[in-house]
Amino acid sequence: MRALVSALKEPSGTQSLAESGWSALLATARNHNLMGALAARLQAAAVVAPPRVQRHLAGAVQLAARQRLSVQWEAHQLHLALADAQVPVVLLKGAAYVMATHEPPLGDGRMFGDIDVLVPRLALDAVEAALMLHGWASAKADPYDQRYYRQWMHEIPPMQHLRRGTVIDVHHTILPLTARNAPDPAQIIARAAPVPDLPTLRVPAPEDLVVHSITHLVHEGELHNGLRDLYDIHSMLTRFGAEPAFWQRLLASGAGNDLAGPLVLGLRLVIAVFETEVPADVLDTLDAQAAPHWRRRWWPAVYALAMRPENDEEAGMAAALARQWIYIRSHALRMPLPLLVRHLSVKAWKGLWPEERPPQAEA
Repeated sequence: MRALVSALKEPSGTQSLAESGWSALLATARNHNLMGALAARLQAAAVVAPPRVQRHLAGAVQLAARQRLSVQWEAHQLHLALADAQVPVVLLKGAAYVMATHEPPLGDGRMFGDIDVLVPRLALDAVEAALMLHGWASAKADPYDQRYYRQWMHEIPPMQHLRRGTVIDVHHTILPLTARNAPDPAQIIARAAPVPDLPTLRVPAPEDLVVHSITHLVHEGELHNGLRDLYDIHSMLTRFGAEPAFWQRLLASGAGNDLAGPLVLGLRLVIAVFETEVPADVLDTLDAQAAPHWRRRWWPAVYALAMRPENDEEAGMAAALARQWIYIRSHALRMPLPLLVRHLSVKAWKGLWPEERPPQAEA
């Protein structure tokens, strides 16, 4: 993982790699879903890789470009589907990086998955109905799963398009309703900027892009994309950090919205892994406002260890224990203990006694 981080920060350093070094670097990049980002960094630095390596990198660039076009297409479809609902629809994470107007583009070479959006909670029914009319349907049929999402979570059940197969996650806030922290999504929506030519859609302000990415990362229980998300954060901080008043706006978006703890942990993590430059006074301010369990200095090391791929023999049992620790912690952050015990008990019972599906008719 260290070699990949070094290559992303200083791509020119890869020119001294032997063939075995390139092979290990590409394998690590694939494991962390960072192949496209690595290829983009090497391309921007005019690094000449060996021919065999270059074929893999060129393929990653083409795949990332294709996925970027796919996200742009889905954004246009969302605009058409939700225009009549007349509610602000804020794109989050990957979709926001694609549709933002920043130059050079955010998330260059990034691989994308589901599309996430944030809408006012009172508009959920209207948004869900409009999406259903345009071909999306709930991907969760189980009644308990439906209740779990709608009563306790920060989003409705994922919706999948019946024809295209694309998945959209409709959020009404950025953390579960039962979580320890309770940020106000109205602040994020109010600061968001409209997407040119798609007035239904908005992109969060730079500080909110960073805060949401950090909040998602440090509350996540499975970190198979953890390094990719951390690289997103590093890239945004490196770019936006030079803008006037960015750090003050970041503090307002984080500490001013009940997210001082997640923000200080995320910033210390990106410093530990990517050596990102963060003003000391920003960390001091967040430390003063964060709860003690967020300020423990060994958390970044635990998260960094948990991000190591499962086939990393050097990490061994320590990485497995770190992943388990993070998984347990994520659930503890998500809901209070009585509700957590109840939820895990229900899921365990359903796992032991899965519902029988009716036999399908032959075609």
